[in-house]
Amino acid sequence: MLTVLGFAMIATFLVLIMMKKMSPIAALVLVPALFCVLVGQGAQLGDYVLEGVGNLAPTAAMLMFAIVYFGVMIDVGLFDPIVRGILRFCKADPLRIVVGTAVLAAIVSLDGDGSTTFMITVSAMYPLYKRLGMSLVVMTGVAATANGVMNTLPWGGPTARAATALKLDAGDIFVPMIPALGAGLLFVFALAYVLGRRERKRLGHLTLDEALEPRTGTVLAAAGGDGGPERPVTAPALASPAPGTSMPPAPGTSPALPPAGDDDVDGAGPAADEGFQGLDPERPTLRPRLYWFNAALTVALLTAMIMELLPIPVLFLIGAALALTVNFPHMPDQKARIAAHADNVLNVAGMVFAAAVFTGVLTGTGMVKHMADWLVGAVPEAMGPHMALVTGLLSLPLTYFMSNDGFYFGVLPVLAEAGAAHGVSPLEIARASLVGQALHMSSPLVPAVYVLVGMAKVEFGDHTRSTVKWAALTSLVVLGAGLLLGII
Repeated sequence: MLTVLGFAMIATFLVLIMMKKMSPIAALVLVPALFCVLVGQGAQLGDYVLEGVGNLAPTAAMLMFAIVYFGVMIDVGLFDPIVRGILRFCKADPLRIVVGTAVLAAIVSLDGDGSTTFMITVSAMYPLYKRLGMSLVVMTGVAATANGVMNTLPWGGPTARAATALKLDAGDIFVPMIPALGAGLLFVFALAYVLGRRERKRLGHLTLDEALEPRTGTVLAAAGGDGGPERPVTAPALASPAPGTSMPPAPGTSPALPPAGDDDVDGAGPAADEGFQGLDPERPTLRPRLYWFNAALTVALLTAMIMELLPIPVLFLIGAALALTVNFPHMPDQKARIAAHADNVLNVAGMVFAAAVFTGVLTGTGMVKHMADWLVGAVPEAMGPHMALVTGLLSLPLTYFMSNDGFYFGVLPVLAEAGAAHGVSPLEIARASLVGQALHMSSPLVPAVYVLVGMAKVEFGDHTRSTVKWAALTSLVVLGAGLLLGII
């Protein structure tokens, strides 16, 4: 009974948010509350929620202060050179921009933290996507999938959890998996190339000169598709409009490109009436004299995170306090910067605590355990010698519908025990358990994904509908490469 209700609860949640019948926060709270009553444990709802909130409170604190920290770094201009460099490389070509998104997300993912990766990637790429009217779900999908593959780094979490659960060395699990993970990353780049070509075909091959200059520039946009005739289109510079206003074209000129509408490829970005929010090279919050201090502080923060010198929430709390104090020594300025990022902080923190209700009920009622036991028990006896393959396939749905902790500490030991009975080594089982991470990073139970869709102003349902199929295919590529190479 609990197994059926568990799957029904997850399906109800996904259908409601993908059909946009409820907001993710409301669905994360109301759906599990209803099912908790249906299983006859409504009286324990408060205990389950408080336990879930307690487990996710450090994550919420980390995200709150991380958003403030990186928001301040964006304000003071730390990432402006990255935007300019990417713009020069991409030349406003949608294909190059999408591939650049994948490369940037993969590189930044080396810090092992998904939230940091998404904040930096979106900060750098969002102005380009908005200016050219590109589909924002392409950006979120490529970034999430690239980060999911890189999330298997030993300091990223899943590998360490698998090693701990099965009492293995993390290096013995990860190092042999590098070729298979490399194949997965190459597939993400190939996927970015294909999606980029689709965007180029939809928008045309574009060039954008001096786009970061605070004056009117000229855009040369193809009439359509590759190799089409170019036509000049005058565009306003990449600068933020006044709050609550849009950025109109210069008098007597045509607008650069219309923002993506509802009929965009794979679900486009925000509505056309939303003003473009770029990186204004003249904004008063810039602190060019403190650039190297801010760069050194960010490098030190990421280094301390990788070396685990302090808990991540504590590191971001200290980092945010230092960044605010040094860059904005006057109290009114500090309050203004905090207020400027309050919306993102509230949205993400609210989503995390709402997700705590979902995970708390799923775990507290025993639905997760019953679902995992049913799935393991459903594996035919003849598949016993192939438990590594079974583990890899099960890692896709299980890491999507469960937290990494629940999968690696609750399900993986059961799968490893079943594999050992048929002569499959725990190392093979542990490696196979990593292949689902590309899909896991788009799970509604991963707090970092709300940072991604929140900063990109993308509906979570649109992101899910567009990304899940590509992320699942990426995971299968990793699994296939592992099998072909004899790693799994």
